[in-house]
Amino acid sequence: MDRRALIGLALVAASAGSAAAAAPASDDGGAPAASYINLNSINGSVTRASGRRGILTVDVGIDVPDVDLRAVAASAGPRLRAQMVQVVQSFAASLRPGEPPDVHRLSRDLQFAVNQALGRRGARVLLGTVMVV
Repeated sequence: MDRRALIGLALVAASAGSAAAAAPASDDGGAPAASYINLNSINGSVTRASGRRGILTVDVGIDVPDVDLRAVAASAGPRLRAQMVQVVQSFAASLRPGEPPDVHRLSRDLQFAVNQALGRRGARVLLGTVMVV
């Protein structure tokens, strides 16, 4: 690619990002709600179609609208994360080479793990990016 085109593309991308950051937040999408708990990225090892090793990366968080359950979730953060890591790693190990991840199954398994860790229902698993690299 021509250097000038690459620099121009980088400038356009940077200006679009700064314009989006400067835009005022609306009521339906601004800052994360107080009920949202971010658990960052969780990784699992996979075998890619080429036979080489790869990484399954899952960005995950939970939404806990109930105040009492949110306090339980905040104190059980390491246990929640450990159970979610176990689910993602076993899910990644079960993927066949070249097979795309079944996000619905992963979401269901993560939701079950969160409900089990918290002792009851009420928290909702929110998936961001699920990708195999």
